[in-house]
Amino acid sequence: MTIAIIADVLGEENNGTSITVKRLICNLKKRGHEVLVVSPDKSGEEGYYSVDKRDFKIFNDYFAKNGISLAKPNKEVLRTCIERSDMVHVLMPFSLGKAAVRLCSELHKPVTTAFHVQPENVTSHFGMLKSRKVNAYLYRYFWNGFYKYADYIHCPTEFIAAKLREHGYEQDLRVISNGVDPVFTPARSPKPAALEGKFCILTTGRLVKEKCQADLIKAIAHSKYKDKIALFIAGEGPQEASLRRKGAKLPNPPVIGFHPKEELHGIISYCDLYVHPSYAEIESIACVEAISCGLVPVISDSPMSAAKYFALDKEKCLYPMGDVKALSQRIDYMIEHPEERAALREQYIEYAERFQIEKCIDKMVEMFEDAAAGRHAAAAISTKKG
Repeated sequence: MTIAIIADVLGEENNGTSITVKRLICNLKKRGHEVLVVSPDKSGEEGYYSVDKRDFKIFNDYFAKNGISLAKPNKEVLRTCIERSDMVHVLMPFSLGKAAVRLCSELHKPVTTAFHVQPENVTSHFGMLKSRKVNAYLYRYFWNGFYKYADYIHCPTEFIAAKLREHGYEQDLRVISNGVDPVFTPARSPKPAALEGKFCILTTGRLVKEKCQADLIKAIAHSKYKDKIALFIAGEGPQEASLRRKGAKLPNPPVIGFHPKEELHGIISYCDLYVHPSYAEIESIACVEAISCGLVPVISDSPMSAAKYFALDKEKCLYPMGDVKALSQRIDYMIEHPEERAALREQYIEYAERFQIEKCIDKMVEMFEDAAAGRHAAAAISTKKG
């Protein structure tokens, strides 16, 4: 098949969406599919169509600070790419994506979409992260401007599929994990000399408000073992300076920064615990990467996060969202019970096999083939295209 991928955001692999999209493109090509890509990413690779970036005027600095660069629609480029394709997969409900799904409707071209942008990812920028009314409005806004034009939506987790059903999305919702890169395999390695005797904790994700890394710093400050804890915060984003200030108060200030996947795998291999304090999460592939390597997680039970469903032992691996003292207690328990961590490690390694990228790409290709042939899941209700 010739598959068009339309992505409003696609640049450096410093966020989950860009990593997921590039992984999908690479694996589709490995299987012999021709992949055409429309995005604001400048690439010399064959099949890439570059469009301009949107100009947000006085807000450009803010968007740059948050690592956001959105595409400006170019109907001529979109038409050229879409007409060459057997089917089209559109990633995001922003300007480029909206133009693409409408054009697919006009051209009667098979199209699938994906739900990678949680409303909370947007409202967090405006101080309304927990506003039910505003977030509900965004679900409907995304539907009216984007999702109603497609009969298929890729949902990385059953959690987000349930949210979509709750908000009236009645299409063929395909629950398919974004998948884990093969580099993330079980491994244990000695700690660097500077970390000998330390209990190493890792958290991974964009440094933004909804990821709540500050809660982990506060929890470590409450721990009776705070002197021996070494914290790694893997990621980059606008909250970095704030996290550094807060972390400087710990006996061992955290190591903060983005790491390429091979380097991150090395850190995971000598860490003792993974903590995921996020409030909003569609899947959290970062958490899946950690458990795929055998790192036992402690996860917040946020009602807006899919990550909580990865907890195999809810008593020991979950804590009440935002309760830093409870998180501190979970950390202390894990430090005091290495034998339980060792037993859980084996359980997580076995559980994570379902997230292998090959299995996930199989399901993505199946969705594309069904879209091209007009096959829908029995429970799906085909929507009227605008």
